[in-house]
Amino acid sequence: MDRFLYVAMTGAKETLRAQTANSHNLANASTTGFRADMSAFQSREVVGSGYASRVYATNGTTGWDSTVGAQMSTGRDLDVAIQGDGFIAVQARDGREAYTRAGDLRVDPNGQLLNGAGLPVLGDGGPISVPPNSSIVIAADGTISIVPLGQGPETTATVGRIKLVNGPREQFVRGEDGLFRSRDGADLPADAGVRIASGVLESSNVNAAEAMVNMIELARNFELQVKAIRTAEDNAATAAQLLRT
Repeated sequence: MDRFLYVAMTGAKETLRAQTANSHNLANASTTGFRADMSAFQSREVVGSGYASRVYATNGTTGWDSTVGAQMSTGRDLDVAIQGDGFIAVQARDGREAYTRAGDLRVDPNGQLLNGAGLPVLGDGGPISVPPNSSIVIAADGTISIVPLGQGPETTATVGRIKLVNGPREQFVRGEDGLFRSRDGADLPADAGVRIASGVLESSNVNAAEAMVNMIELARNFELQVKAIRTAEDNAATAAQLLRT
């Protein structure tokens, strides 16, 4: 009966943890460039003295889904989407280099190129600054060209190139801020093979319908575990009563 209660308790706890990960995915179903978290259940033996007969459930994040999201046409010059594998380099809140798939870029009043989260976009020499201009074009290799304000098309100038990186999936880890970093913490070199498209954005790769079904399934599993806990409690009360008589 003790084993029954323990297994039910750990099952309920880990089901809530899985529900948290699933809810996080669902909440980001419309977040540009978002990569869904992946989680899985495992059964583990209880370590300790005594007979090895107790097993409990665990749930943990097994990584992130590398599937590329759908391409959404926006027609906006500063919206870019990576074609295939790769990441855009940005400067995280802690000042270090990080990587994202979100290409919803903008230029702030000070001329700094930022992403949708307000993080500076990095180029070959650091954060990119864009002078006042009448038009801006981002090429497939990340090169940013502008026509200076008040000038003609013949004065087109290059102001920088977005740093694009790539590497094996296992080389990247995602932090709590949603940004990716190299596993060893080092800045990755620019990869000339990464290409981007202008005027489009990459959507989240979360399947909203699948996440909703998973949420319902996890809720039912939690109810089942709670019911098992109550059954164990009732069994314990009945056993105690029989011992008293």
